[in-house]
Formats: sequence, C-alpha cells, structure tokens
Amino acid sequence: SIALANGTSGNAVFFAGLTVIIALVALNLTGIGFLGLMGDFAALSIFIGVLIAVTFTPAVISRMGLRVLSRRERRALESKAEVSPAAAVSEPAAPAETAKKSYFPAKHPWVSILAAGAVLLIAAIPLGSMRLGLPDGSSEPTDSTQYRAYTLATKAFGAGSNGMIVAVASLDAPVTGYHKLKAQADLATELNALPNVNAVLPAAVSKDGTKILFQVLPKSGPASASTEKLVLALRDLSPTLDAKYGATLGVTGLVASNIDVSKKLSDALPLYLGTVLILSLLVLVLVFRSILVPLIASAGFLLSVAATMGAVVAVYQWGWLGSVFGVHDPSPILSFLPTMLIGILFGLAMDYQLFLVSGMREAYVHGLNAKDAVVAGARSGFTVVLAAASIMIFVFGGFAFSHLTQVRPIGLGLAVGVLADAFLVRMILVPALMSLLGKSAWWIPKWLDRILPDVDVEGAKLERSHGVH
Repeated sequence: SIALANGTSGNAVFFAGLTVIIALVALNLTGIGFLGLMGDFAALSIFIGVLIAVTFTPAVISRMGLRVLSRRERRALESKAEVSPAAAVSEPAAPAETAKKSYFPAKHPWVSILAAGAVLLIAAIPLGSMRLGLPDGSSEPTDSTQYRAYTLATKAFGAGSNGMIVAVASLDAPVTGYHKLKAQADLATELNALPNVNAVLPAAVSKDGTKILFQVLPKSGPASASTEKLVLALRDLSPTLDAKYGATLGVTGLVASNIDVSKKLSDALPLYLGTVLILSLLVLVLVFRSILVPLIASAGFLLSVAATMGAVVAVYQWGWLGSVFGVHDPSPILSFLPTMLIGILFGLAMDYQLFLVSGMREAYVHGLNAKDAVVAGARSGFTVVLAAASIMIFVFGGFAFSHLTQVRPIGLGLAVGVLADAFLVRMILVPALMSLLGKSAWWIPKWLDRILPDVDVEGAKLERSHGVH
C-alpha cells in the first residue's frame, strides 16, 4: 500500500512541488535582490518538503507497519483476511461509487460558470486603478508614534516635510565665492518653478565645488501621485539645466528610491507572470496529457489573481471596509505585493488543481466516462482542498490584522486569493468547464502524446501491475 501510494500520490506531490518551485525561483526575474533571495530559500524549503514526503515519511510508516492504523481498522482488516485473503489486499474501486453522487458544478455547469465568473470579474474591477508604491507614516496605526510624528510634521510644515527629495547638481566647472552662491540661487529657482514644489533648500556644496546638494520639499506626501510626478519632472529637467548652467541633475532619496523600485517591479511583472505560466503549462501538459486542462488551470489562476488584487485595491487604496481592516488613510498598494501574491498563490493554485484534476484523470483512465470522472475526481478531492484552503485562509487572514502596516495587505491578499482560487475557480469553474468539454478536455495531439514521457501520475500502470482494480 505504501509503494502504491508513493507511486501514485507521490507523483502528484512531486509535480505539485515542482510548479511551486518554478514560481518561487522565477522571482529572480524581477531584478530585486531581496525578492529573489526570498524565492530561492522558499523554493529550497519546498524541495526539502517534497523530498521528506516521498522518502522519509514512507520509510517511517513502513517501519511502523499496521500500527499506523487504529485498532478498529486493524480489527476490520483481520476480519476481512479471515473471510478471504484477497479481500484484505483488494478494495472495490471507489471512483465508480463516487461518480453516482451528484456534484452541482458538473450538474449545472452554465449556472456555475456564470455565477463564479461574475463574482470574480466584479471583484477585479478596482484593479484598473491600482497604483504601486510604499506606504508612508499616514498608513500606520493611529496610536503609533510613527503616525503621530507624521501628522505633527504635516500640520506644522506640510505633508511634503515627510518625504524630502534629494537632488544633486553636478557642474562642469568648480564654483567658489560669489559664483557658488549664484549657482545655488539659479538652480534653486529652476527647481522651485516646477509644479508641486513647496520649497527648495540648498543644503551643501562639495569640497571641490563641483557638486551642489538640494533638498526639495514637495507640497504633497511621499506616497502621493503628485510627488511621483515631481520626481519625474526633476529628472526631465536635467537637459535644460545642462544647456543653461552646465549642470546635470540627479535625483535620489527614499521617496525617489521607492518610486524606482515600484516601477522596476511593475515593468518586470509581465515577464515574471509569463515565464511562470509558460513553464507551468509545460509541466501540466506532461502531467495531465491534455492541452485544454492546463489552459483552463492558467486562465482560472489569472481570474483569481485579478479578483484578489481588485479586493486589495478596494480596501487599501480606495478605503472600502477601512474600519474593519484599520485603513484610515488609503495609500498606494505595496510595490512588491503583486509579485509576491502571484508567486505564492500560483503555487497553491496548482496544488489544488493537481489534487482535484489528478483524481478526475485517474477516474477517466480507469474507465469512467468523462462527465462521471469529473464528478468522481471533484468529490474525492473536495475535502482535501477544502481542508487545505481553509487552513491557509485562517493563517493568512490573521496577518490582515497585524500591527505592521506592510504586512496587512499581504495577509488580506493571500487570504482572498486562496478563497477565490480554491472555492470559486478549482471547486466550481474547473469542474463546470470540464463537464461541458467532456471527452475533449483530455484531447492531446497524437504526435505530442508520442514524444511526451509517460509520468503516469494517476498510477494506472502501477495498479494494473499489482493486480489492483
């Protein structure tokens, strides 16, 4: 029984782990060092977990023997052995029995598709207005010292005092004395003429007289869209200053760095998502020996991600349900949140996909018609996905009420993502679509079927070789 389980479920565990590892290692494509490092070590932990599941756990259970069973199960096994030795090692096939029971998405596919699809698409509407950035002190809890300091500085000096922009002018020739003062005044006047600038402060001049440091005080807070436009306007001003004063302008500081990181992550997101989806499609085609099943899995994942990000935008950027989640000053969405959500949710989504659809594939290979196989696989994997998803929702949901501002949207996003993907996509949309497709869901070109290695995830050959029917 251990060998059979490892040869069937063990394959599913291996490929489920492989899809998660792909999503995590691909975080290196973002070009952000700390995200890549997180992905690498998370992938390593998944690899160790899979290794333990297919080697250490079966080995320990084999040493325990029948002691892993309860007394009641051992007595039932002994009674079967007394009646018929074959009955102790052979059980009737469960899929045919399970397929006789009804499953709503398979019985009413169009209703299920329209209902689940409508919920996901409505939830995704706020995604169109998403703006990435990093929260400032205004997003901290109202009783925190960070929030009190932010509000005090805002009342006294304006919101921009919380997000000074550092600008450095590099001159072609050193300046001293009167020329130094004139250069500072001329450049400060040019910077001060830009929209949304409250004040420009000449801060220092380098010892060699070729670098002038300015502090630019914006009128708006560090996380506002107008401050982001000001940073871009300062950088665009450099050619003008070079032509008039022989000075090139560089912009830095925490505000500018946050904007740069957000843009870099936003630009890398399509490459990251595309790479993960393409590699996972190859793995799923290999596992399920189908073209449409992997496409359905990927399309469902995109829907769940869109709905998840829409919910996060509605709460943290629009301020909906702010009293529930402690959002008193809506702000941009955490810049690395979409990338993290895609990486983590993709791994979980493909796990749920493998749990459910491998059961459908197994029932189909063992002789059930396509529609009955969908019912059998969905009902057999339903409790596993329900339990796994519920645990993750409670774990992630707890972080949505953390005292750390940057942790809250991550927790809410992951909780909503698991809820949407497990319950709406994997348990409703996927079975409904596969029920409509019928036998064509398992279609694969003959030439592709010949060249693909047969990984036999459903264990049909293994079970036949052991006389299990």
